[in-house]
Amino acid sequence: MGDFQNIFKRLRNSCGLTQAEMAEKLGISRSTIGMYETGAREPDFETLEKIADFFNVDIDYLLGRTDKTTVLPETVGHYYINDETREIAQEVFENPELRTLFHVARDIPPERLKAHIEFMKSLKAQEKGDPDEPC
Repeated sequence: MGDFQNIFKRLRNSCGLTQAEMAEKLGISRSTIGMYETGAREPDFETLEKIADFFNVDIDYLLGRTDKTTVLPETVGHYYINDETREIAQEVFENPELRTLFHVARDIPPERLKAHIEFMKSLKAQEKGDPDEPC
């Protein structure tokens, strides 16, 4: 499992999570996360499953056995409401910045999230050269 420690740390960092935040989400201690990342300890199979599910990757990817990160094959398309939802999920998964934005946004109260959305819309409008048109 030599590659696990590096892959796990890279995935955690790509989501903008501290070791403490990751530990809380997985239901384990922060020190255990630290030991995983230094190679001092290896996760059991149940924990590997939790980590793979959290990052939406295959266990083989976590262990460095494959470069294929996605577990959203065409065969699971029926899990999504429609093609657009499936495409958005795939795009969020493949783009580390969108994935970080999504993970951060999940913990923001709805009223504050709306304010952040309006701010991003105004930035987008400014880039287009029309400050009065939000999108």
